[in-house]
Amino acid sequence: MRFVTHRGRRSYAERLPFNLSISKVGPEAEIVLRNLFEHYLHDMSEWFEIDINADGSYSYNTSSIWNNGYEAYLAKVGHSIAGFALVGSAAEWLGDIGGHDVHEFFVLRRFRRSGFGQRMATLLWNERPGEWLVRVLETNAPAVPFWRSAISGYSRGVYKEEERIVNGRAWRFFRFVSNDA
Repeated sequence: MRFVTHRGRRSYAERLPFNLSISKVGPEAEIVLRNLFEHYLHDMSEWFEIDINADGSYSYNTSSIWNNGYEAYLAKVGHSIAGFALVGSAAEWLGDIGGHDVHEFFVLRRFRRSGFGQRMATLLWNERPGEWLVRVLETNAPAVPFWRSAISGYSRGVYKEEERIVNGRAWRFFRFVSNDA
């Protein structure tokens, strides 16, 4: 692990014991997911045209998670919630190949830039062996190198990366296979 110091001290995330776990959750976690989506959408509003509501919230409709057949995973370090991921079918993007799509992936700021996100992604991919797709908006500058590094490390360099234009916007598509490594 690389230690980055700030005024001679390790960051909070670097001091964590890193007993990271992910667990699949259902509608019983709706309030937690709704609250996490407030943070996620705040971050994503930099790259997507997302406006807040008149009450100052983003108010993501979490029922769409279950209605669209996504699987939701919460990431925790000990008892602290650290992020979430939504996984769906990649059939829309890959056709007959099918596979899994990382629909949404979010790590709370205090856990970022410490290797946590890569470890969380690894646990997620190990949970569901098979073909995977990760789609990243090109203008989301921090996400592209993060996913390239995470996927390259996980797949030992065996992955496909391509540029696609979707609805007039440039995206980066990463494809690889998880074998429960």
